[in-house]
Amino acid sequence: MPWKIPLFKIYWDKEDINSITTTVRKGMYWATGPNIEKFEEKISQYVGRKYAVTFNSGTSALHAAFLSHGIGRGDEVIVPSFTFIATANAPLFVGAKPIFADIEDETFGLDPEDVKEKINNRTKAIIPVHYGGSPCLIRELKEIAEDYNLILIEDCAEAFGAKIKNMQVGTFGDSSMFSFCANKVISTGEGGAITTDSKKIYEKLKLLRSHGRDENSNYFSSTEQMAYISLGFNYRLSNITASLGISQINKVDEIIEMRRKRAAYITSKMHEIKEVITPISLDEYFNVYQLYSIRVNAKLRDKLSKYLAEAGIMTKVYFSPIHKTRFYLKNLETTPKLPITDKISGEILSLPIYPDIKNAEITYICNKINSFFKAD
Repeated sequence: MPWKIPLFKIYWDKEDINSITTTVRKGMYWATGPNIEKFEEKISQYVGRKYAVTFNSGTSALHAAFLSHGIGRGDEVIVPSFTFIATANAPLFVGAKPIFADIEDETFGLDPEDVKEKINNRTKAIIPVHYGGSPCLIRELKEIAEDYNLILIEDCAEAFGAKIKNMQVGTFGDSSMFSFCANKVISTGEGGAITTDSKKIYEKLKLLRSHGRDENSNYFSSTEQMAYISLGFNYRLSNITASLGISQINKVDEIIEMRRKRAAYITSKMHEIKEVITPISLDEYFNVYQLYSIRVNAKLRDKLSKYLAEAGIMTKVYFSPIHKTRFYLKNLETTPKLPITDKISGEILSLPIYPDIKNAEITYICNKINSFFKAD
């Protein structure tokens, strides 16, 4: 249905159009080309890591990261259930087993104490998720990974540009995944990347994304025979898509500042509604607000969502627990007890937020929420 106020809008400008059309008009480098490497350089420089490898989605990037780190059959990987399903599916892609740990109720990231409870001699990795644009308790999780000699792969799909003090998310783990899907902080429609400081992992990632092919020359513009030296996939980001990534990342700080200002305005308007819990901001944590998620009484959450929909306002539950999906209920040996995950996922509701949402639209949303609770 056409929404009066959608959940998100992609922020774009003339630079994005010009960047794409310039690449198209060259008539050659649509699949592979120089924009890919340029975009990767900009990602690695912005995040603060030595290497970045782009992929056609965050999901394919996670799959490649697992393979590059040697995670496989017989291994266990600790993941949250309060996340997009790709985080939990990634271990299954390589024959490993996802082990669900609970979240804490401030950042909605993995609870370090519950993570420690889930570690055993089969545990190979921890995959923390930075929910909705806020860093999770990544410093504590990094310490646990180091203490137990575990691989730490950050899921930063929703948190490009988020940081703790001056440290960007994506710099704490052995490798980190970012997504550039349509609703993310910067977007290429679909797309993803892995960042790392390991040259060994970097070289493996490049092989995995392009059929195991040595990419010393351009496949589409070189007469040389290509060297295929390992098994790989067609996980490449196109050169056209990378051109959009370049123009998007050029204005990422502007986009983030706009999102933070809109989030602050929503919070200021919500203060008078006692039935609503707004996002918690921890000291030294820099939230980029890819989502603006409120918490309300679980018995009223779905009624509120329906009420707002009738007013033309889109909302969405980010997230329902993965371990309670049909697939995982059918395939898990036992259903894990995750009380905080169950509580938060029953209360959570994500409201519209995007860089150029108008104050009048925010006021309209907040007034409707206020009216709902006054009438209830």
